[in-house]
Amino acid sequence: MKKILYILLAVVFAAFAYLNLNDPDPVVWVLAYSAVAVLFAFAAFGRADRRISGYLALALGIWMLTMAPGMVDWMEMGMPSITSEMKATEPHIEVVREFLGLLIAVLCLLGLWASTPRGARMGG
Repeated sequence: MKKILYILLAVVFAAFAYLNLNDPDPVVWVLAYSAVAVLFAFAAFGRADRRISGYLALALGIWMLTMAPGMVDWMEMGMPSITSEMKATEPHIEVVREFLGLLIAVLCLLGLWASTPRGARMGG
């Protein structure tokens, strides 16, 4: 069951990476989501690395926190829709979507980290 979940998450994050190819700053987003996809793919085949999952969760979490002021602004505006258009026409739409995408990635990575035995490394 765990293997199926990890494969599903690898596919989901690969899709996130693909969908970000048309982003104004695609390189960082494609790399971030691809890294998460790769970690879940490795985990699906018994090659999880707890350290890398933890470090990536920490890095993406810090990045996510840099967007917290935009999230606060959005909440103070009464949380207007961020789904009305695919293209972000208002600045808050981009910030909220990016924050939530990183939140999903961080939560999934923390789940992977927690479910990986201590000392599990890709090379060993």
